[in-house]
Amino acid sequence: MRSTLTEQFTLAGRTAPSRVLFGPHETNLGDDRTLSPRHVAYYARRARGGAGLIVTEAASVHPSDWPYERAPLAADCGSGWRDVVAACRPHGALVLAGLGHTGLQGSSAWSQSALWAPSRFADPVSRELPMEMEPAEIAAVIEGFRAAAALAAASDVDGVEIDAGASSLLRQFHSGLTNRRADAYGADRLRLTRDVIAAVRSELGDDRILALRLSCDEQAPWDGVTPELAADQARALADSLDLLVVVRGGPYSSASYRPDGHTEPGFIVDLCRNVRAAVDGRVPVVLQGSVVDADLARQALDDGVADLVEMTRAQIADPDLVTRVREGRSPRPCVLCNQTCLVRDPRNPVVTCIGNPSAGFETVDPEPLETAAAGPALVVGGGPAGLEAARVLAQRGFRVTLAEKTDRLGGMLRTAAAAAGRGRLAMLADWLEAECRRLGVEVRVDLEVGAGDLDAATDTSIVLATGSRPRPAPCPVGPGVQATTASEVLSGSVVLAPGPVLVFDPVGGPVAVSVALSSARCGRDVAIATPDQLIGSRLGPTGDLVGANRRVRSAGIGVHLAAIPVSAAAGEVLLENRFTGERFGVPCSVMVDCSHPLPNEQLTDSEDVARVGDCIAPRTVLEAVREGRLAAISMSQYEVVTG
Repeated sequence: MRSTLTEQFTLAGRTAPSRVLFGPHETNLGDDRTLSPRHVAYYARRARGGAGLIVTEAASVHPSDWPYERAPLAADCGSGWRDVVAACRPHGALVLAGLGHTGLQGSSAWSQSALWAPSRFADPVSRELPMEMEPAEIAAVIEGFRAAAALAAASDVDGVEIDAGASSLLRQFHSGLTNRRADAYGADRLRLTRDVIAAVRSELGDDRILALRLSCDEQAPWDGVTPELAADQARALADSLDLLVVVRGGPYSSASYRPDGHTEPGFIVDLCRNVRAAVDGRVPVVLQGSVVDADLARQALDDGVADLVEMTRAQIADPDLVTRVREGRSPRPCVLCNQTCLVRDPRNPVVTCIGNPSAGFETVDPEPLETAAAGPALVVGGGPAGLEAARVLAQRGFRVTLAEKTDRLGGMLRTAAAAAGRGRLAMLADWLEAECRRLGVEVRVDLEVGAGDLDAATDTSIVLATGSRPRPAPCPVGPGVQATTASEVLSGSVVLAPGPVLVFDPVGGPVAVSVALSSARCGRDVAIATPDQLIGSRLGPTGDLVGANRRVRSAGIGVHLAAIPVSAAAGEVLLENRFTGERFGVPCSVMVDCSHPLPNEQLTDSEDVARVGDCIAPRTVLEAVREGRLAAISMSQYEVVTG
C-alpha cells in the first residue's frame, strides 16, 4: 500500500527507502563504551523492516561526558559504526551516527570528574553543581565533535546527528535557564552550536547528512527556550543543516521527551508545524513525540507538519512497521507504557518491549522457523502469554486451539487497560487476537479445560497460560469493610459498597494509582496507603513518578506513607507506621488490595506441558509474552509430544 510514509526521501544526495526515522535512545547494549554486536543486530533488524534512517545511540564526544555506565564514547565507536552500516546498508537504510554531550545533565559517578556546563546551574534531578566551562573546555567540546565526525565519516556512515535536545550540553547553552555567561557564548547562545556544526561539516563535506536534534520547548517559559525563541533559533541554523528533528524538553521536563500513555500521541504536532513554517523549506523537518501510530504519521506528512517522522518506540515494538504498512497490515502496537524501553535505571536493563520481547535480544532470541513436525497444539488461557504462544505456534505451522474460560481474550491486559493512561494496552490484546485469528487459530471462549481434557489430548503440544488468582486480604477484615482487589475494581466484576475507599499499595507500580484515580473520578473519598516513602515508588524508570504523584495530589486523594494495614472493620482500617509503630485509623468502607496476585495452580499436576506467564509467578506483560513466545519456539524447533 503506497503512502507518503513509505515513500523514498533524498537527503544530501542519499536516498532513504522510507520517511520513517529510528531515533537515538539508550539501549544498554554496549560492551564497555563501544557499540556491540548486539547494537548491530538491533539496528539491522529495524533496517530489514523498512526504516528509512537509523540514528545510533548518542555517543559522547569527550571523555568528560559519561552519563550512564554503558554510554558509548565516540572515540571507541569507529568499528561499531562501520559494522552497523555494513548490516543496514543492504536493506537501504541510511545510518547516522548520534553525537552529543549531556553536560550538567550527565553523571560524575562514572567519569569521577566535575560535570561541564555553561554556568553553575545544578541539575534539578541530581542536584549536582557543575563547573562553568572555560575557553579550554569549550574548545575541547568543539574538537570532540569534529574528531567524532571525522571518525564517523571514516566508518562510512551516511551522516551524523548532533544532539541539542532535552538532555544536551548544546541545549544548555541555548537556554537562559542554564546559560548565564557574560562572554560571547552568553551574548550569542547559539554560538557553540554554530561552532560545532561548522566543525562537523568540515569533516562530513556536503555529500553526507548533517542533522540536528533541537529542543524547541523547554516547558519553562520564565527563562527557558520557548516555541517562539526556538523558531528563531531554527531559522538561524537552517541553512547549515540537512535535517532538523524537532523535540521538546529541558532540565525541568526531561521526562516529557518520551512520555507514557498519559500524554496523547503526537503531542508536539503544532510545535513541529510552527518550526517547519519558520524554516520555510530551507531544511527538511522531522516530527518526534510519541508518533506511534501509522495513521498519525501519515496524517502529519500529508498535512505538511513535517517531511519525515520519528517512530522509535513504534519500531521497538514492531521492527517490521514500515513493511507491514506497505502490505496494508497492522503493526504490533506500541502501548506507550515505557516499562522496558526506557533503561536509565540502576539495574542496567537492556532495552526491549513488553509486546515484543525479542527487541534488544536479537542475537540470542532466534527467529521462529516453520517445522515439518508441527502437529496439533492446545493453549489453555487467552491472556497475553497464551495469545502469544498461540500466535507463534500457528505461525510455525501448528494446528492450534486456544481455550479461554471467560467470554473474551486478553486477560489482565484488558483489565489493566481500564485504567487512566493505560488504554493502549487493549490495543496489544486486540492485535494478538487478530493475529491468532488471521493465522487460523481455533479460538474457543467460555471453555474451561480440566485435567481430564489434558489427559485426553494425546499427541498434542500443550501450553498452560492459566494466569493468576487473588491472594488473601493483607490484614484481618471484619464486618463493615469490603475487601476487594485491584483487578476486580478495574474489571468492574464487583459492586463496591458506598463510602470511603482505601487503596493499599505494597508494589509501587501504576496499578494502585490507577485504581485510586478511577475511584476518585467516581466521586468517592479515596486514600492510598503504602509501605514506601512516596506514591508509585517504582514509576521512576517509566518517567511517570512525578506525574503520578501530581495526579494523585490534584485529585484530592489522601496519602499515608510508610503505612501497612493491621486490621479492618466497622468502617475503618487500622494502619501502622512501619518505622515508628504508631497506629491510627482511617475511614474505610472498601479496602482495595493492590498486592501481587498468586499463581493459578490448577492443572499443576499435569505432566509434559509448558507453563508460561502468571501461572508460574505473576509478573508483568513482558514476562508473559516472552515465555509464551519462547515456549512456542521450543515446540516448533523440537518436536514436543505430550499427553
